Amino acid sequence: DTRDEQQVIGGSSLHQLVAIVLVGLSVALMVVMIFQAVRQELSLRHLKTRMGENSAEVKKKEEAIMEVKNKIKDMRDTLTSVNTKLDELKKKKAESETSAGELGKSLQTCNTEKKKEDMASAITKLHADHEVLKKKAEEDIQSLKQQILDRDKAICAFVDTTKEEARKLCGIPEASK
Repeated sequence: DTRDEQQVIGGSSLHQLVAIVLVGLSVALMVVMIFQAVRQELSLRHLKTRMGENSAEVKKKEEAIMEVKNKIKDMRDTLTSVNTKLDELKKKKAESETSAGELGKSLQTCNTEKKKEDMASAITKLHADHEVLKKKAEEDIQSLKQQILDRDKAICAFVDTTKEEARKLCGIPEASK
């Protein structure tokens, strides 16, 4: 009986030892699993935090990109507007140059016509002045002729009409002999 008891006691202590070892292993395994779970939880929290920060950074960068895109769009619109105005100004400049050229030609034509008219007017005035001077000269010549005739008549009144030369000068017909 004692042997059986010893075997049972011995078997029971073996069972107890196995049970203690199993409990110890179970506790150790539990501690390792809890440690792993806590470590994974901390790692997940850290990843979640980094993901949130990265997400916020991505949003900020997306907003910055959108702002830059809007600025680029505004600049393109402004550039288009400026190019349109530049084209309009180029057209106006070309029109102004064309107009200036036409006005220059018109001015040159006008100056040429004015010179012609001035020349014609000067010629007409010169001709009129010439006619006036010619008329005055003819009147002066006529007056001088008249003075000469009057003087000749006065001289002829005192000339000896018996001489042939004096009669010729005074226009007296020859006296019959």
